[in-house]
Amino acid sequence: MTEKGLVHIYCGDGKGKTTAAIGLLLRSAGRGRKAVLVQFLKSQETGEVIALEKFDHVKVIRSIRKLPFYHQMDSEQRNLSHIINAELLEQGFHEAKRIGADLLVLDEIVGTLNHGLLDQDRFFRLMDERENKLEVVLTGREPNEELMKRADYISRIEKVRHPFDVGIAARDGIER
Repeated sequence: MTEKGLVHIYCGDGKGKTTAAIGLLLRSAGRGRKAVLVQFLKSQETGEVIALEKFDHVKVIRSIRKLPFYHQMDSEQRNLSHIINAELLEQGFHEAKRIGADLLVLDEIVGTLNHGLLDQDRFFRLMDERENKLEVVLTGREPNEELMKRADYISRIEKVRHPFDVGIAARDGIER
């Protein structure tokens, strides 16, 4: 009997949502399972992506197009982001099915949905149509009620203090 894949949400304003999701992905990969990581709203090179691309049974999907943070985007960039995110979402679910993935991580999808940069109905249809065994991890700051109702795990990561608040930029190997 195939066990049902569950839905995880890592949310909150603290550092570590992506790190937690990738930790789960590494745990899965370490057991020989196949995994797909789709990163929304991120295009810069990071240490975790460099490391994950070395695994044969892990597929990383992200945009090669660099766009500013949502609050810095103009309407043309938001429209472009909507198109890019739709393609990333479709590609992620397609690739997970194609390779028979056990785990699909949709990094920063919560913000993508919240800002209207991805069609939520399409996202829910893909979630409902996914392979029964596919475990899905969603990350982002403030998941809406509908996302939370569909989750089996919800972990909130709270910021107490962060170096960025005092002007210390992201550092290679630590924050990126």
